[in-house]
Amino acid sequence: MNKFDAIVIGAGQAGVPLAKKLAGAGWKTALIEKRAIGGTCINDGCTPTKTMIASARMAYLAGRSDELGIHIPEYKVDFKAIMNRKSTIVQQFREGATKGLEETRNLTLVYGTARFVDPHTLYVDMNDGSFENYTAKKIFINTGCTPFLPDIKGLQDVPYLTSTTLLEINEVPEHLLIIGAGYIGLEFAQLFRRLGAKVTIVEKSDRLMPKEDDDICAAMSEIFDQDGIRVWTETQVESLSLKSGKVHAKLEGKGPASLSCSHVLVASGRSPQTATLGLENTGIQSDEKGFVKVNTRLQTAEQHIYALGDVKGGPAFTHISYNDHLVITENLLNGRHKDISKRMIPYCMFTDPQLGRVGMNESQAKEAGIDYLVASIPMKNVARAIETAETRGLMKAIIDKKSRRILGAAIIGEQGGEIMTVLQMAMMGKITADEIRSGIFAHPLYSESLNNLFMSV
Repeated sequence: MNKFDAIVIGAGQAGVPLAKKLAGAGWKTALIEKRAIGGTCINDGCTPTKTMIASARMAYLAGRSDELGIHIPEYKVDFKAIMNRKSTIVQQFREGATKGLEETRNLTLVYGTARFVDPHTLYVDMNDGSFENYTAKKIFINTGCTPFLPDIKGLQDVPYLTSTTLLEINEVPEHLLIIGAGYIGLEFAQLFRRLGAKVTIVEKSDRLMPKEDDDICAAMSEIFDQDGIRVWTETQVESLSLKSGKVHAKLEGKGPASLSCSHVLVASGRSPQTATLGLENTGIQSDEKGFVKVNTRLQTAEQHIYALGDVKGGPAFTHISYNDHLVITENLLNGRHKDISKRMIPYCMFTDPQLGRVGMNESQAKEAGIDYLVASIPMKNVARAIETAETRGLMKAIIDKKSRRILGAAIIGEQGGEIMTVLQMAMMGKITADEIRSGIFAHPLYSESLNNLFMSV
């Protein structure tokens, strides 16, 4: 039996810094990882996709260079070079994270699949074929999620892709059918359209990004229409089949009755990796989808076992996972009483232009019965956007009518995530809309137009 003070299951964006800090504080710590250090973010999430998106943006800029008086007669997409660059950067990040763990005192890195035998003991099926038991006073689950596969007739009979396997293809798809219009599906749609693929999105809801306000959805839909991406809303894939080397999809809803394509990407959400954890051998509770239930301090029903990151449900973002580890280390190592109940949740969808979002949207403010004001201006009225020929999108903020504080913001525009972050900092500092409206910002930045945004109230 291998005895430790702490065991962390999963080397994702919460597990890695957590294990290093616990070990640095003198805890004898084991970090168990079944696949690769870095979790989804480094291996098949943020790092590879944003690297590829940078290449796709270069193709987009080259294709519209005439607008700025620069004539590029032709350009060629070297998909092999794009994928090699992606793989090189992923390897660089992964190796850097691995080296940092290996150099940490009091930390043992274990490659294998962990399963609870009882609330304090884990059976680990090692990647080298051996097995061992591990026990610890504190255990932390950071196993993340994996692509969810919907119940579609014939799905297993066609060579479908997920957000993971799409990163390993050898050529740009001729026609990519994407099932689902969440942020993963939308980012891949625009990425591959810019690299030369025909792209069709099928979404069962009545619009793209159904959790966003109507005007935000309308703006993004217009952008996708301009980019030549076909979107069928209120439409579902009923069945898939393979005929003469093509995938044929039978649809139901407002879209066509059927269509054929070269590749299918299933982007219907993600499922927690808890099925093989042996939670039934503990008192840990999970919801109907398998996400681990935690309290506001990230403790499970077994109070010595914690869950961090995507596996516990809620917003599936790297920065949330990282903040989870800060909550736990502050409480366990520094005697604090932090919790996750009131933290601010920002995020950025890396379409082009970006969607940066933080705080409440208008629909949520209305449902909460808040007396609010809306500030909104189109990017075509932003000086910097006009100068750089990046006029698609809009800026929008929700303001408490009485206190004049900002409740939330949504920015669709070039550097939308960075502009959103300025407003997030204002929210954190309780700076009012009136103070921003009269503030001095360097000209001509995108953020300077926050003056104009709040003049619109």
